[in-house]
Amino acid sequence: MQKLRIAVLSLFPEMFRAITESGITRRALEQDLVELRVFNPRDFTKDKHRTVDDRPFGGGPGMVMRVEPLQDALISAVTWFGCSREEIKVIYLSPQGETLSTRGIERLGLSKNLILIAGRYEGIDERFLMSHVDHEWSIGDYVLSGGELPAMVMMDALIRRLPDALGDKASAEQDSFESGLLDYPHYTRPEDINGVSVPAVLLSGNHKEIAQWRDQQALIRTAERRPDLLEKVSLTSCQKKMLADFKSCKNQ
Repeated sequence: MQKLRIAVLSLFPEMFRAITESGITRRALEQDLVELRVFNPRDFTKDKHRTVDDRPFGGGPGMVMRVEPLQDALISAVTWFGCSREEIKVIYLSPQGETLSTRGIERLGLSKNLILIAGRYEGIDERFLMSHVDHEWSIGDYVLSGGELPAMVMMDALIRRLPDALGDKASAEQDSFESGLLDYPHYTRPEDINGVSVPAVLLSGNHKEIAQWRDQQALIRTAERRPDLLEKVSLTSCQKKMLADFKSCKNQ
């Protein structure tokens, strides 16, 4: 199986130590399930001040990232992959992009060669985006200082879906949103904490009843916290009955 290869264009390569030095993503890198390289556009400047930004035409606050350093960094990243540009997906992390979701991660996971552009300042010269970016993605309707954190969010979501990354495939399959619903509640030892006990069904050893309880709890939690998600999933007849029973009890 072809491993996931990711190149990132960022002015702050040190931020990605959170990916390379910790947790599941570190283990995936060590196991050679994924390969990561960060390219700093500042390394591709040609002036003594290593300038990567300039004032916006038309005036206004802030600075805009220039095309040339980004373009040269991108060329270097494409060369690193050692394949044609057509085999690489170039992503710009932007609040103007499509909102990232589980389905979006599934689509991105089909591409094994990704270049992520982490912008800074007021943004990137539009001509670079028009010429080189295949798709823009956002992690939510708010603005951050740069694209590094969104890039790491995207990488973490992609890497944990790789075979063998978690060690237990079922762990990823049972996550929130994988079924279109939120996750059910989880409990561990001890059985009683401050007078609050683990639900009896989880101690019963009856796997069928446990599965039904978890399905019911996922439905209830989704209905209470994210009812909008229920409009996007196809519920079974059993799930529809569970949901109807819950709403009936709630309205009494």
